[in-house]
Amino acid sequence: MQKGSTRKPQADAPATRGKNYITPSGLQRLQDELRFLLTRERPAVTEVVTWAASNGDRSDNADYQYGKRRLRQIDGRIRFLTKRIEDAEVVDPETPRAGQRATRAFFGATVRYANSAGEERVVSIVGTDEVDLKRNYVSWVSPLGRALLKSAPGDSVVLRAPGGSEDLTVLEVCYERISMEPFREPPGSQASSKGLPRRSQPPDEG
Repeated sequence: MQKGSTRKPQADAPATRGKNYITPSGLQRLQDELRFLLTRERPAVTEVVTWAASNGDRSDNADYQYGKRRLRQIDGRIRFLTKRIEDAEVVDPETPRAGQRATRAFFGATVRYANSAGEERVVSIVGTDEVDLKRNYVSWVSPLGRALLKSAPGDSVVLRAPGGSEDLTVLEVCYERISMEPFREPPGSQASSKGLPRRSQPPDEG
């Protein structure tokens, strides 16, 4: 039987700057969102802005003002996604591992642990763009993620969270596919609207 050890996470261990650790599924989701914004949503909003600008006074034109504001939001999101994708360091949990990297918890690991009350929980350690509490996906830089990193079955680790400290016992570490919720076109997006508003046409004469 493996003798457990108690390990405390480094309280001042910062996230690696310039790198965005992410799973293949997580990267795909970012790329799909960026593609949607560039090829569908931004062109659709730009068309609305162009139409609204042709209606006269822009200072009192709600369609124009909203469209311009929406374009700024889209451009900000595009810059953010582009940077995250450029900095992506893809780690596939299904890649074969040997030695300690197969038995200890690193990025992409799925960990089963128990708290001091004996309650068990299973979490997967993912990137900051992939956190999904409903699926028990926690960031590798979160208090829980940092507490579990480099731990092995039988280890006791200390979770230091804003609410206080808690002792956890690591029961199992494995590496398996971590599926992400795919990107879906948000409801109410301009790209999904049936059509652009049209200016009223004068009645035909004669």
